[in-house]
Amino acid sequence: MHFGRSIARLALALSCCLLTATPAFAQFWQCAPYARQISGIDIRGNAHTWWDQAKGRYARGSTPKEGAVLSMASSRRMPLGHVATVSRVVSDREVLLTHANWSRRGGIETDVRAIDVSAAGDWSSVRVWYGPVGGLGTSANPANGFIYRDGEPAAAPTAIDAPLLIATSATVSMDSAASVN
Repeated sequence: MHFGRSIARLALALSCCLLTATPAFAQFWQCAPYARQISGIDIRGNAHTWWDQAKGRYARGSTPKEGAVLSMASSRRMPLGHVATVSRVVSDREVLLTHANWSRRGGIETDVRAIDVSAAGDWSSVRVWYGPVGGLGTSANPANGFIYRDGEPAAAPTAIDAPLLIATSATVSMDSAASVN
């Protein structure tokens, strides 16, 4: 009888230890903070404000460029707009995007297809890959254009997606913690 209780207590203690030492995965991402982090374009606020905020601070235009941020305008379906970083230019009317919070709430998607469907070929209307339908979205989204970053495109995001081990009191002794200044 006591042996069974001891096993149960040990299992409970072990599960508590495992829960505190489990790696924490990437946070729930919104599109704007994620685009800022991987593009190096330091604009804050909701995505629909990025285009106006970029004026005078960053070059803007209608030509896709690797590392640029595609700024999508506010619409009925996207009242806060959307921003996504160009990971590769396929042609003048097709790019691959890396972005967050599009197909899955808080999720990150890398190298997803986006095409310019505007009549003028100026990227004012785009269709973007949407995971739940397994293809380009069912509707076109209004876009402002591209915000260009100075210098070379940012490195591909790898550290963001990697697990991070959070130290627990079991992994750091009080003596070693007190000696660190």
